[in-house]
Amino acid sequence: MTSSENGLKAIAVLEGFKGLLALMVAVGIHILAGRNLQQVAESIVSHAHLNPASHLPSIFIHAVGNVSASNMSLIAIGALAYTVIRFIEAYGLWKGLVWTEWFALVSGAIYIPFEVYEILFHTSIVGVGVFVINVIVVWYMANLLLRQRKNRTLAEDLYS
Repeated sequence: MTSSENGLKAIAVLEGFKGLLALMVAVGIHILAGRNLQQVAESIVSHAHLNPASHLPSIFIHAVGNVSASNMSLIAIGALAYTVIRFIEAYGLWKGLVWTEWFALVSGAIYIPFEVYEILFHTSIVGVGVFVINVIVVWYMANLLLRQRKNRTLAEDLYS
């Protein structure tokens, strides 16, 4: 197995993991459908031994309390669609399908400006980690596609 195949498989695993997380969100939202979400949020905060009156837990409780049933359905559908996209991308990268290589490059690059904004205005370890991983994936995919293009051009020159 070549290093590019290993890299593609590693990115495929990452994409599959992202799809699995999105699937867990979709299932979790489905399970919570019809429940009093503010009460669920308060229960989570209490279970985590957090002060519900402090800044972040109160923001969480307030935000969850304002989510309507129709919004829950839209979020669940969105999470399910994201799951399907990530699983298709993971499969394609695992199999070395070129179109998924391009898709991985473009879909990763789209997030970079938003991640930079998040780092600039809401810096966190998780945000920086996600940004670094995404930049590595985008750099790797761009590098791989450029090498493939160069190899194809060299082969065309040799046979023309």
